[in-house]
Amino acid sequence: MSKPHLSSERTPVPDQTRWFVEEVQPHEVALRGYLRTQFPSVETDDVVQESYLKLLKAKPAAKIASVKAYLFTIARNTASNVFRKQKIFSPVPVSELPDWRVLDGGQNVVAQVNTQFQDLLIADAIAGLPARRREIFLLRVADGLSHAAIARRLRVSESTVRTQIARALEKCAHLIRERGVTSET
Repeated sequence: MSKPHLSSERTPVPDQTRWFVEEVQPHEVALRGYLRTQFPSVETDDVVQESYLKLLKAKPAAKIASVKAYLFTIARNTASNVFRKQKIFSPVPVSELPDWRVLDGGQNVVAQVNTQFQDLLIADAIAGLPARRREIFLLRVADGLSHAAIARRLRVSESTVRTQIARALEKCAHLIRERGVTSET
C-alpha cells in the first residue's frame, strides 16, 4: 500500500525548515528574555509563536537581511498590539470604593467638579506613562502590592520599583499643576 501524497502546502519545505532551525531558532532565548523584560504582562509563548508564523509567511516573499532584527521587530509589534488590546479595569466594585471617592453631599459644586477633573487628569497621566512604569504604578496603587512584592513579580530591584513609582507620581503632579488645578477650593 502506498503512502498518500501530501501537497507541498502542508509539508514544510526542507530549505525553509533548515533556514528556520539555523537562522531563527538560535534567537529564541534572547527573544523570550526581551519580551519578558519589555512586555511582562503579555503571554510570551503566544507572542513568540505568532512572531514565528509572521516571519515564516514573510520569508518566501522577500530576502531578509537580518533575521534577528526582523524577528525582534515582529515580536515587538505583536506584543504592542496585544498590550493595546488589554483593558485596564478595577476589580473593586463601586460599592466598596473608599469613602474619599464618594462625593460628599455637603461639598460645593466647584469642589466636586475640581475633584472629578483631578481624577480625569490623573487617569490621563497614568495612561500616558511608559508601559513598564504604568504597570509598576498600577500594581502599587490599584492592587496595593508592596515594593518588594512588585519587585519579585516583575523580576526587578526594589530600587527600580521605587524610582518608577516616584516618576509616575511626579508626572501626575506635574500634569495637575500644569493645568492649574489645585486642591484649595
